[in-house]
Amino acid sequence: MPDTLAQFLEQVVAFESVNLRVLSDEDAAIRPAGANSWSRKEELGHLIDSAVNNHVRFTRASLENGFSGPSYDQNGWVRAHGYHELPWLSLLDTWRRHNDLLGRLVKRIPEERLEAQCRIGSGAPVTLRFLIEDYVLHMQHHLDHVLGREKITQYPGAAAGI
Repeated sequence: MPDTLAQFLEQVVAFESVNLRVLSDEDAAIRPAGANSWSRKEELGHLIDSAVNNHVRFTRASLENGFSGPSYDQNGWVRAHGYHELPWLSLLDTWRRHNDLLGRLVKRIPEERLEAQCRIGSGAPVTLRFLIEDYVLHMQHHLDHVLGREKITQYPGAAAGI
């Protein structure tokens, strides 16, 4: 099963990298929903932040007796990194490389560790398997938005506050 989860992640990253690469730096800087919304650069930056936070969660849950840790201030992280000012292709490369590393990590998680209990912030406990699946669906949700798709992927963690 870790191979299946890793393959799910790797397929999304490989497929969407091609789609994201066609966006220009100017297009990526547009704020589609107005001045108070994230630009595409900032939304991809949010996915980098998500990869960083989930890297810690996945690793610790696979090595320890589960994971319990904080959620994170998404808007604060995006502001702190200044993603809007960074070149689009640099952001895309950072996102791709971090997710390649996550795919490698997920492949190496022992099957029995996928049932490790994880608690993010004040949310209900979920399994590591759920956390990994939800991570990929969360990523696809944002990529659908960045790419302007009509159908936006939903993910269960949104309701759970993960």
